[in-house]
Amino acid sequence: MAKEIISVTVKAQKADPITAKSDLLAVGVFSDAKRDRLCEAIDERLGGAIAKVRRLGDFKAKANTSALLYGDGKIGAQRVLLVGLGERKKATNNTVRGAAVLAASKAVELRAGRAVLALHNGFARRPDAAGLGRAIAEGAHFGSYRYDEFVTKNEDGRLKELIAIVADANAAKVAQLAKGVRVGSIIGRAQSFSRTIANRPGNVMNPAALAASAKKVARETAQLSCTVFDEKQLKQKKMGGILAVGSGSVNKPRLIVLKYAPVGKKAARATIGLVGKAITFDSGGISIKPAAGMQEMKLDMSGGAAVLGALKAAAELKLDLNVYGIIPSAENLPSGTSYRPGDIVTTYSGKTVEVQNTDAEGRMLLCDALHYAVEQKCDVIVDIATLTGACIVALGKHKGGLMGNDAGLIKQLQAAAEASGEKVWHMPSGEEYLEEMKSKIADLKNIGNKWGGACTAAAFLGQFVGDMKWAHIDMAPMEAMFEGGKKSGVVGSRGFGVRLLTTYLMNAAK
Repeated sequence: MAKEIISVTVKAQKADPITAKSDLLAVGVFSDAKRDRLCEAIDERLGGAIAKVRRLGDFKAKANTSALLYGDGKIGAQRVLLVGLGERKKATNNTVRGAAVLAASKAVELRAGRAVLALHNGFARRPDAAGLGRAIAEGAHFGSYRYDEFVTKNEDGRLKELIAIVADANAAKVAQLAKGVRVGSIIGRAQSFSRTIANRPGNVMNPAALAASAKKVARETAQLSCTVFDEKQLKQKKMGGILAVGSGSVNKPRLIVLKYAPVGKKAARATIGLVGKAITFDSGGISIKPAAGMQEMKLDMSGGAAVLGALKAAAELKLDLNVYGIIPSAENLPSGTSYRPGDIVTTYSGKTVEVQNTDAEGRMLLCDALHYAVEQKCDVIVDIATLTGACIVALGKHKGGLMGNDAGLIKQLQAAAEASGEKVWHMPSGEEYLEEMKSKIADLKNIGNKWGGACTAAAFLGQFVGDMKWAHIDMAPMEAMFEGGKKSGVVGSRGFGVRLLTTYLMNAAK
């Protein structure tokens, strides 16, 4: 078993992209640019090769497209990858992040271990060099990621290390790019870590193993601590929701609590609670899922993995706020000890829930974890979960659902989503949806009718946060593998939420 995912190093460097030695030079090209000095200079050296592919229509520079040329000893790079950026006026940092994803992915495909990235030039408005550097670094980490931890033989000789150089001849710009590259590399590494945690199969990544991974992260990261509550402690605390979901498996549940506290004292420093669902495998329990595609249910821990990644990034960035990462984890399996449809569960808050479907297990975990966050006196609580198939039906696979009880918090998360490129869409979850979740024999039931399932699930969760500012992100659309991932170039977890949550924390710390 190969235990190492591709090692990626991204750095900004004062260099001429044309003469810098590399296996691959990736150049960003706008579809509507009348002049591009870098492309013109490269084209002159290559004898008009760029002009030719554009004249023939083989490369129109649309976003997410590319064309490969060869240096033939005429420039420092062995290969030139033209990467489309689309229209100049529409280009954003997200455009550049996508270009870096494509360039890094191509570098891995070609086994090009040293790549020069010139993707940040020629913007219509005065560019934010630090922001572009961050976007390039995040994209390079995302695009180069490959999950082949259990592949024992790779006949293609998969690339083991990628060094990506963000090159520019202007020293002042390089200094700004470097600031962004540092931040983007921290976030990119955290996202790759989250993806690996989520991608590991259920026979490897169970609640105890996830807890061990969280403890390891805490040991290796300054100002980050980790406390784990095992089954015995969960019983003592009367966390009935977590215990019910995990009751059918020999792999017993855990509640993982990470805390980041920066050095020094600051009376006004905010405390933010991030809560992430971590079902390490979800069979549906007694209300068992169809067999087809069930292997994808190892990704039902993606919310917890995202929170773990975000806490890792927050600590490495030394953000000036307190952050809790609260990760309830269980394995939802059918057995003689499983919780059943018809059971009434007393949750940590004291509220009772009538179980009508054991496959609506995520909310049963989260309700205990949310109440725990309330007890820690968090100023803001944000939960993230692969919660409902209904959210996929509503939004497709392009955006996560965003719900909550505070308009200001919703706007802050929308801004973080836009900046991070991890998109969300605001959906309702008010009193009318809560009516669907009321039981005649308990305080609540864990499913409503078949309509608006993402909204009714959020309304259920909202009953466990009291008066706290709270938001819920249903990330199911962004982690679903219902097309195998190959069309989008992503197989397995996207690590959705790490960039979004970290960006939100960075903004909150300003």
